[in-house]
Amino acid sequence: MAKQFLDIKDVNTSFEMDGKYYNAISDINLHVNSNEFLAVVGESGCGKSTLAKTIMGLHDPAYTKISGQVDFEGHDLLKMSEKQLNHYRGSKMGMIFQDPLSSLNPLKKVKDQISESLDYHTKLNSKQKNDRVIKLLGEVGIDDPKLIANEFPYQLSGGMRQRVLIAIAIACEPDLIIADEPTTALDVTIQAQILDVLRKIRKENHSSIILITHDLGVVADTADRVAVMYAGQIVEVGTVQQIFEHPLHPYTRSLLRSMPELNTTSDDLYVIDGQVPSLKKMPKTGDRFAPRIPWIKASEHEKNPVMHDVGNEHFVRCSCYKHFYFPDQKKVSENNG
Repeated sequence: MAKQFLDIKDVNTSFEMDGKYYNAISDINLHVNSNEFLAVVGESGCGKSTLAKTIMGLHDPAYTKISGQVDFEGHDLLKMSEKQLNHYRGSKMGMIFQDPLSSLNPLKKVKDQISESLDYHTKLNSKQKNDRVIKLLGEVGIDDPKLIANEFPYQLSGGMRQRVLIAIAIACEPDLIIADEPTTALDVTIQAQILDVLRKIRKENHSSIILITHDLGVVADTADRVAVMYAGQIVEVGTVQQIFEHPLHPYTRSLLRSMPELNTTSDDLYVIDGQVPSLKKMPKTGDRFAPRIPWIKASEHEKNPVMHDVGNEHFVRCSCYKHFYFPDQKKVSENNG
């Protein structure tokens, strides 16, 4: 059995708004195995980035309440002080943010930004740090690392800036890397190159990677397991094969059906009705996806949905999956019958 080294237990993260706290993620239970590529998928506003920043301890405690446990290599990250977290961030855990232009300091050269983590977590001398920076830039696919090391972020393309962020994240060879939408706003060719870099890092450094994304195509080609999030909850977890070949939760099935298909003559795309509820309107009981599939009877949803083990570590929230169908497919089935 694969070794679990990140175990998220009953985690809730709430943000203060107008004097009240509203849950952004609720009752999250999820684990990451050693040397595993886990994808967390869902629409914008589902809580994916909130989960990532909760793990890394990046939320402002003045406006945030967090409960539960995040056990990393036997230590609860949620109980750590900022000083203790700083020891883990960079050396044990690295994060690749989705917007490199706002994440990089425009006034510092690339080499100086990569060196910051090395300054904090290593005892390398100036020459060793410079050599390490050049090596890192080469590892993330930059052709002329010596030149790029002396550039400022504004002189680089979006793809190059993203590679610099990856270099910063892996500078100290962390055991866990969280990549938050690392291919957003990049063209398809550059996206593929960035994902190749992540796969290479995982293979060479034996790091575990959590990929936050809304792109199911990326997930199919990259991940080992998938966690599907909706409205701050995990609604399904399984291997890539389980999720893509035997999806169960109505939201997972709807997401997959909304993907464009190359082997079809139809120009129509399936659209999921409605939208993710805002924090202030988030239901506290019942199936949060129920309002977007109104043709399923209320009695077929659980009042307090829980995760069900359907075998081989495939889990799905709420038993409504047993009754779900797409209306047009139901009609076809009835006509054929």
